[in-house]
Amino acid sequence: MKGFAMLSINEVGWINKEKPSAGPYDAIVRPLAVSPCTSDIHTVFEGAIGDRHNMILGHEAVGEIVEVGCEVKDFKPGDKVVIPAITPDWRSLEVQAGFHQHSNGMLAGWKFSNFKDGVFGEYFHVNDADMNLALLPDDIALESAVMITDMMTTGFHGAEMADIQFGSSVAVIGIGAVGLMAIAGAKLHGAGRIFGIGSRPVCVDAAKFYGATDIVNYRNGDIVKQIMELTQGKGVDRVIMAGGGTETLGQAVTMVKPGGIVSNVNYHGEGDSLALPRLAWGCGMAHKQIRGGLCPGGRLRMEMLINLVIYNRVDLSKLPTHVFKGFEHIEKALMLMKDKPKDLIKPVVLI
Repeated sequence: MKGFAMLSINEVGWINKEKPSAGPYDAIVRPLAVSPCTSDIHTVFEGAIGDRHNMILGHEAVGEIVEVGCEVKDFKPGDKVVIPAITPDWRSLEVQAGFHQHSNGMLAGWKFSNFKDGVFGEYFHVNDADMNLALLPDDIALESAVMITDMMTTGFHGAEMADIQFGSSVAVIGIGAVGLMAIAGAKLHGAGRIFGIGSRPVCVDAAKFYGATDIVNYRNGDIVKQIMELTQGKGVDRVIMAGGGTETLGQAVTMVKPGGIVSNVNYHGEGDSLALPRLAWGCGMAHKQIRGGLCPGGRLRMEMLINLVIYNRVDLSKLPTHVFKGFEHIEKALMLMKDKPKDLIKPVVLI
């Protein structure tokens, strides 16, 4: 089969590989729609998780099952399914501990395009099919459905870890697709004032659509200073980090109130450490919590998020801004995520 792969750091290209086969609990899926992610950019062009050779990229897909193992009970060839970016090994001790994302090792629930071929191939393998696949309803468009697999679950996890209370003030740093879903999640959790921190006009418009009450443009000056001015020096109850660089953690800790929570779902792809401002952290005694987590995956998570889309709690149609038709456009879509033109939120390739 053909696939679009990371050949080495800073190098991508089309390769041929043997079609995967299904174990007794697994499925083989052909993609119907895929979307490249900023994580792919961190992986390839920053070497964020180390060198990878001839590894097919991609972890966001919806598809059609072509083969299932003999122990798969709930799915069959021909079923159209949503495949989460995170596909844990559900027979692991970490699952019993409540952290399925880290089944059999830190971040090891993230398999596609980490240590296993991803979804940018003509076929791809899904482990534990009964636990990791969800049926795709006919009335969800493919380009919206693929947003559930990573962008929606990641952004919502940012809101979940932030433990937002009714009326909380929330700042979301980065209003790409993940940040936009963090805004939507914060609104659903009952946030009062929501600050969206970003600059691209298409993202600003979408942030307002999803629930941002205020926009802070980092091009207009230091974001901490702007937040403090807008809150009369008090800061915010919660900060969700959905973008930014190595300095962002310090900014988040500085703008959150004592007793507040900083929730990180950003993939920090560069640097050996993240700076923590001692005084802004109250010399370690400000009761400012810092939480970070890989997004939940698995079947139940996908089914619950699908319900939010079906019952019109969340409209994902604002996220895909560039839709291509044809497998051959995967490379072009990936480069869009690398270059991030002003009119881009997410590209999708329909196959």
